[in-house]
This record gives sequence, C-alpha cells and structure tokens, in this order.
Amino acid sequence: MQFKTVWAVYYSGCGSTRRLLRGMAEAAGEALMLPVRELDYSRPEAREKSYCFTETDLVFWGSPTYAGRLPNVLLPFLRGNFTGGGAAAVAVVLYGNRSYDDALKELCEVLTGNGFLVAAGAAVTAEHAFAPALAHGRPNGEDRAAAAEFARKTALTLRGREHIIPVTVPGREPIGAYYTPLGIDGEPARFLKAKPKTDPEQCTRCGLCAAVCPMGSIPREEPTECTGICIKCQGCIRECPAGAKYFDDEAFLSHRAMLEQNYIRRRENEFYPPVE
Repeated sequence: MQFKTVWAVYYSGCGSTRRLLRGMAEAAGEALMLPVRELDYSRPEAREKSYCFTETDLVFWGSPTYAGRLPNVLLPFLRGNFTGGGAAAVAVVLYGNRSYDDALKELCEVLTGNGFLVAAGAAVTAEHAFAPALAHGRPNGEDRAAAAEFARKTALTLRGREHIIPVTVPGREPIGAYYTPLGIDGEPARFLKAKPKTDPEQCTRCGLCAAVCPMGSIPREEPTECTGICIKCQGCIRECPAGAKYFDDEAFLSHRAMLEQNYIRRRENEFYPPVE
C-alpha cells in the first residue's frame, strides 16, 4: 500500500479515546515517516459535514463503547457522512471494563459499509465514565505503549502489502441489542432521561461544560441547565473545574453501584490480529 497520510478519527466524550487515538496515529506516522491529521467528530458542528478518504489514507478510527455497542445517536452520522474510498482502516473501541460486546464488530461493519478496508482492530480498557473505580486510570502508560506498538507494526505490515486482508474480530452475527443496564438489585435500571445537575453555589459559569457537551445540550448562556438530550458521556462532569456537575438519579446511581460490585477485576486489551 502506498500511503500518504495517517489519520486519527474519533468521537471522545471524556478524552480517553482522543488521547489513545492520537498516540496510535502518531506512532504509525512516525514509523511510515508520514504526516498525521486528525478528525474529531465529538462536537455537533463537526457532524454537519461529510468526509471523504482515499486509498492513500491510513485511518485509525476510535470510539468509546456505549452499552456494548457504538453510541446509537451517532450511528446515522457514521453511516451517512463518510466515504472510505478504499482507505485502510484500523478500528479501535474503548470500553469501561465490563465488556465491549459487539462494539468492535459493529465499528468494523460500519467502516466496511462506507468503503473502508478494515485491516486491524483493537479493544482497549478505559476508566468507566459512570464508575471511575472500574479500570481506574486506564488507558495507563503501559496500555498506551502497547496500543502504539500495535499501530506501528500494523502500519509497517500494511505498507508491505498489495492488498488488505479483512480483519476478523469477536461479536455476534447479526449485531445484538444494546446491553440493558442493571441496578444493584439485578433489575433493569432505567435512567435514559437522567441529566446532570449543577450546584449553583459551586458553578463559576465558565462555560467549559457547554464547550465539551457532544450533543450541544448545555447552553453557554445558562450552563447550569441541560436543555437537550444527554447521552451520559460524563464529559461535563469530568471537565468541570469547580466540581459543580453531578448525577443524582437513583437508577443511575444503582447501576453504578452494580458495576462497582461486579466488574472491578482487571481486563486485558485485545488486538486483532495479535501483535507478535
């Protein structure tokens, strides 16, 4: 393959996907001595455009896992606004230590459907957005180094090939339903309509929460409110410098307690094909 550009393409609610994908693309770019470009579609304005790639692009594509799949509100954009043009792709999903279920397979299928040639994939453990005790601090330095090495070796391998061999990754056929969150009692925890609350005494009205909200649901002029859809990415909570944002929904808190009770054990990263 004759590449001219390496890309990092991603959605990242809390920043973990962004940091990992940048590192992977930079490692590949350094190995191939090629420029690295970045496409971040986390904000609504980025999703108002369409994007085209060509066979001279090597694309590292990253997404967090939401309930075992890709974020459902982003699927129409992912399926309708990208043209692969025969570009080689490496699919990467991050997940919060429970399971990535069908997310990696779904990403591979979406990319293939858009005309990308998916040559490799990875599932990387990351600190859970809801329950930071799960995989706390990950991806850590060791995780990032392993992902970068995988990216480097994948890039060099692809450069030496005339044709892309489609990667095989775990997942159900067809893609299954989204995971149903459970509460501490083992019953379904229904918090779809839950939204972040704001402590008005702590809020400094800096507007950072509005700037990072991937749905554009926090008004800049009134950042204590959430007027639109909330996908529970926790970006506003993680980024708030005053610690003014929080969730108090009982079902949400029960689900978090269930995760902390059952999914603390360490999960290892998975790379396809495995790094030798």
